[in-house]
Amino acid sequence: MSLNLTGRTALVTGAGRGIGRAVAAKLVEAGASVMINDLDSGPLAETVDQLGASAKGLVGDITASGFPEQLVSAALSEFGSLDILVNNAGYTWDNVIQKTTDEQFQAMLDIHMVAPFRVLRAASNWIRETAKRETAEGRRVMRKVVNITSISGVDGIAGQAGYGSGKAGIVGLTKVLAKEWGRYNVNVNAVGFGFIETRLVQPLGTEGSEIDVKGRKIKVGVQPAMIDAIKQMCPLGRVGTPEEAAGPVLFFCSSLSDYVSGEVLICSGGARS
Repeated sequence: MSLNLTGRTALVTGAGRGIGRAVAAKLVEAGASVMINDLDSGPLAETVDQLGASAKGLVGDITASGFPEQLVSAALSEFGSLDILVNNAGYTWDNVIQKTTDEQFQAMLDIHMVAPFRVLRAASNWIRETAKRETAEGRRVMRKVVNITSISGVDGIAGQAGYGSGKAGIVGLTKVLAKEWGRYNVNVNAVGFGFIETRLVQPLGTEGSEIDVKGRKIKVGVQPAMIDAIKQMCPLGRVGTPEEAAGPVLFFCSSLSDYVSGEVLICSGGARS
C-alpha cells in the first residue's frame, strides 16, 4: 500500500484552477495519467501545460446533457482505462431562501449532484464489465471514486440553500454507490471542505469575484469580516490551501484507502458547526 499511482489513469472535473488543479497535480506527481475538464478554456490550457505530458484536457460544460458521456469516452480513448474519478467541479450562487430563484437552486443541483451522477453513470458500463473480466481472471483491481462535498452539505451554512442541498445530495450518492459498486472493487468516498483559499472565498468586490456561467455573471466570495470570523472559528486559525485540500483526495485515490468506502472525510482545519 502506497501513494504510488504509476500506471493509473484518472479523470478530474473542474480542474482549471483551485482545488481541482491541485488534485490533478498531486495525481500526476504520484505517477497517474490524468484527463482534466473545465468550463474555461484558458485556465484549463494553463493546467495542462503545467502538468505536462501526463495530462490531457477537454473543455466543456459538465452540466450539459451528453457532455459527461463525451468526457468519459475521451478519457477511455486517450488512456484505455479509467481507475480514478474525482467529481470536483462546482461553484457557489448564494442567497437567503426567500431571494433564491428556481434558476439558482436548480443550477446548484445541476453542478453538484446531477453532473457527478451523469459522469458516474457514463463510466458504469466500462467499470462493471472490466471488473467482471478481472474477477474471472482471478485479479482484484481497486478503483476509486472521490466526490467533493462541503461543510455546507453536512452542517449547513446560512444563505446556501441550493449549494448546501447539492452538496448534501452528493453525500447520498456517494453512500449509495459505495454499496452498488463494492462488488466491482470500487471505493466510493467523499471529501468535504471547509474554507479553502479559492476564488469562492475571496473578499467580495475584488478582482475576479465574478464568474461567468452560461453567459450569466455570478458574484462569488464572502464579506471581508466573515473571512476574519472564519479564521477565528477555525482551531488552526486560518483557511486552508488548495494543496492541503488535495491531500485527503489523494489518500482516497491511493491504495491506502482500499478498505475504506462510503465515508465522508471533512477537511476544514477542525472548523465544524
